[in-house]
Amino acid sequence: MHDLVIRAGMVVDGTGDPPLAADVAVDGDRITAVGTVTARGHKEIDAAGAYVTPGFVDVHTHLDAQLAWDPDATSSCWHGVTSVVLGNCGVTFAPVRKGQERWLAELMESVEDIPADAILEGLAWDWETYGEYLAAIDELPKGVNVGGMVGHCAVRHYAMGEHSLDETPATDDDIAAMCDLVDEAMSAGALGFSTSRTLLHRVPDGRPVPGTWADERELLAIADVLGRRGHGVYEVAPRFERPGAHYEGTRTEVHWMAEINRRTGRPVTFGLAQSNAGPELYRKILEFVDEEAERGGELRPQTTARGIGLLFGLQHRTFFDRAPAWAALQALPLDERLAVVRDDARRTELVQVAEANTPPLDWHGVYVLTPDHVDYSNDPATSLGAAAERHGETIAEAFLRLSLETEGRALFNYPFLNQRMDAVEELLDHPRMAIGLGDSGAHVGLIMDASLPTWFLLHWVRDRKKYTIEHAVRRMTSDTASLFGVADRGVLRPGAFADVNVLDLDALALHLPEFVHDFPAGAGRYLQRADGYRATVVNGAVFVEQGEPTGEHAGRTLRSSR
Repeated sequence: MHDLVIRAGMVVDGTGDPPLAADVAVDGDRITAVGTVTARGHKEIDAAGAYVTPGFVDVHTHLDAQLAWDPDATSSCWHGVTSVVLGNCGVTFAPVRKGQERWLAELMESVEDIPADAILEGLAWDWETYGEYLAAIDELPKGVNVGGMVGHCAVRHYAMGEHSLDETPATDDDIAAMCDLVDEAMSAGALGFSTSRTLLHRVPDGRPVPGTWADERELLAIADVLGRRGHGVYEVAPRFERPGAHYEGTRTEVHWMAEINRRTGRPVTFGLAQSNAGPELYRKILEFVDEEAERGGELRPQTTARGIGLLFGLQHRTFFDRAPAWAALQALPLDERLAVVRDDARRTELVQVAEANTPPLDWHGVYVLTPDHVDYSNDPATSLGAAAERHGETIAEAFLRLSLETEGRALFNYPFLNQRMDAVEELLDHPRMAIGLGDSGAHVGLIMDASLPTWFLLHWVRDRKKYTIEHAVRRMTSDTASLFGVADRGVLRPGAFADVNVLDLDALALHLPEFVHDFPAGAGRYLQRADGYRATVVNGAVFVEQGEPTGEHAGRTLRSSR
């Protein structure tokens, strides 16, 4: 008998090959057969009418802290994710000198909106080097496989202290010290190195994070460490120009990233999204990427399959919180907030004070999400502006009406990046584009984009029929696994690790995000569930079944090697 047999599904093996009717047998943590399996399994999963795919490899998360207290990696676990990459955007918790833990925790809160008190309470902080950090991850119970990059912010701060934030270039000794730290991390199995150069990422006192002002001498020297080791990806949160510029700074930014690939042979990836504030910038960047490829410098931009949006709603933050009457609602539980809004006099007061405190947004670009309608297609007809116009209401009146109609559950999604779906489609169509930027674990009180894999499948494959199932699955499995040097995952074949999804494409559906208080120190966050996943298997163990984690934590630490 086999340990597990997944019976009678349509196998999409992650390579891009068309679906094939087959069984999948698993013994221990490996796939042992794909085809007709006559032997029974100690456990069997009925996959009739469903697709059997590799588990999704999510390469852009910030679950660095959350995994210490949430071994199920919610919300990723509800969306078919079986492997995650930590340490994106230059922010990591190692290396760290004793006494500097709070500095890194507050940096993470400032950049990624993960509460510092939760981080400090939830992590053991029993490491100094990055290798020791990976050893600590080894000891954590994990439902998913976990790998990480070493971040420039921690490396620079460890090597240079307060001077790491200076705009003056690092000295030769500083660079040598940083290279030694990165070399230690790579020797311990880090999946690569990440850096942030965007001026949006700042430490709590407002200065740009360490590494923002690093010159090419420093950036290339660190890349050479990866080149000498022969493994690891170089990930960048880049600094592109503001709208109206002539794109020379953007061209320079793309050029030095491409130079890393030419010089070291290591893959380079960076985040890319469209913004209405600079409507042509993403196209120019793609042009520069293609030009550099012609000169031998391959780059892999990374985008998401929908808008990157801020969530507002009565259950957490509203658009009108600058007004004291609205801000006072924050201290109340949801049922008491609803009681206030139901009171005619109080509701009238809230509407009146909202008039002077309504931000100047394009309200036709703020989309209403309700329990019966969780749609990220950016349809103006579903916008808050359209809802207000249909009822002859102000924005605040429409906000309150919809909140009451849904018992406070309605959310209002404001995509500030990837605001146009035609631009998202153009980005996804680019042959060098990787799928990422779901940001699971980050901006926990602001966004909930970890449901990216489910949305990609239900919108772009099932509803739009833009991509085939085999194309979409390849991009979220073998493509991302290969980019980050994760061996024997992202494919269904004998000998590969048994990370598997059984999903019913027709039944895929997203639940409305909900705000909960389940982090250490009582901190709150959004989470989001999905329907349609019959089972998710990690290293041969059934991790999630019919949307519920089973308590199996068979995840491993992912390490890169030559």
